[in-house]
Amino acid sequence: MRRRLLAATAALVLVAAGTVVLLAYVRGADARALAGVRTVEVLVVDRPVPAGTPAEELAGLVRTDPLPAKAAVEGRVADLDDVAGQVTTVDLQPGEQLLAGRFAAPGDLQAPGTVPVPEGLSEVSLLLEPQRAVGGRVAAGDTIGVYLSMTLENEGGKRIAVTHATLHDVLVTQVQGAPVAPAEGEAETASSGGSAPSESLLVTVAVPARDAEVVVFGMEHGTVWLALEPEGADSSGTKVVTQGNVYGDLLAALGGVYGESAK
Repeated sequence: MRRRLLAATAALVLVAAGTVVLLAYVRGADARALAGVRTVEVLVVDRPVPAGTPAEELAGLVRTDPLPAKAAVEGRVADLDDVAGQVTTVDLQPGEQLLAGRFAAPGDLQAPGTVPVPEGLSEVSLLLEPQRAVGGRVAAGDTIGVYLSMTLENEGGKRIAVTHATLHDVLVTQVQGAPVAPAEGEAETASSGGSAPSESLLVTVAVPARDAEVVVFGMEHGTVWLALEPEGADSSGTKVVTQGNVYGDLLAALGGVYGESAK
């Protein structure tokens, strides 16, 4: 029994020693292969990296390897600081060199015809006829006002129509169904110029959740109109307009001449 234990122990020692020798030989072979060859250090993907991964999260997913200069791919990333603030645009697989061309600023990944959604805001869409969306001239990046009209019923059962400029400075993030503006240098055509779209437009806006509630309520229970509000637009002085006060300012301007007859 003792002899068998000694034999097994000796075999294990030999296997371990052989493994060490083999590893040393392989490493020596790599060193001999690179001897006299100019090498450069490259960043190589060590673990799978999904698209959209920030460069700041790659430290534990890549490794630095020495490669012959001829094997180093042009456009490689030499330091993760070189792509700071960017994200991967495609999935990266283990073994491939890290390339600058596979990184981009997060904003550059936006779909064409859209603008980034500010942090903390939600997106909600409105399906509107062209006249309710400024004739289809609303575009991503515009700021708009949202006007809500609906009919209310008081405790006595009387129905009262009201309209109010409910929201202001709302960011449009995408418009689908609007005519495409001609590219710079192209001649304007009838379809890309002043003609309004004949179909409904899907206008997507970015708003806080509390304002999304207002937009959805207006679409479900009333009617919505949009107004362009470019920088400097005056949105002050709005009020809830009803049948009882819609002519009030006009009559006041006329000095009440028609006040009694208009009642």
